[in-house]
Amino acid sequence: MNFVQRIVALALIVGAFVMPQKHAVASEGADGLYVVVTTDDAQTQMMAMVLSTQTVKQGKSVRMLLCGPAGELAVKGSAQTMLKPLDKSPQMLLAGLIKSGVPVEVCPLFLPNKGAAPEVLIDGVTVAKPPVVAERLRADDIKLFTF
Repeated sequence: MNFVQRIVALALIVGAFVMPQKHAVASEGADGLYVVVTTDDAQTQMMAMVLSTQTVKQGKSVRMLLCGPAGELAVKGSAQTMLKPLDKSPQMLLAGLIKSGVPVEVCPLFLPNKGAAPEVLIDGVTVAKPPVVAERLRADDIKLFTF
């Protein structure tokens, strides 16, 4: 192996160790999550709530947007599916997130297409404003999770 080949090989080896560490540091720098839930699947909704709850417990911010069928989570008296192993529903964890200060919004299309007014929403849930959502989604320090 000549000198140039050794330098290239050394650079590749060093790069293999440095790149993953740099990426890990960058991902840890996120200040929080923007969680968008659209599914009507209770298990997927629950995972969104569990991960959001854990993120808050780790001292990071969370904002949540409920669209389409997932908007029903924010409707007073909506049907609840109890899931193991917590024996709780996604709505129960959503209520805990709201109580801990997580801003939760429904998409602006949800209520008009349901034929309902904002009064049907549980306390702490508001209607999203598209320009504000777009601005928050572009923030460098926020990771987007969709469910």
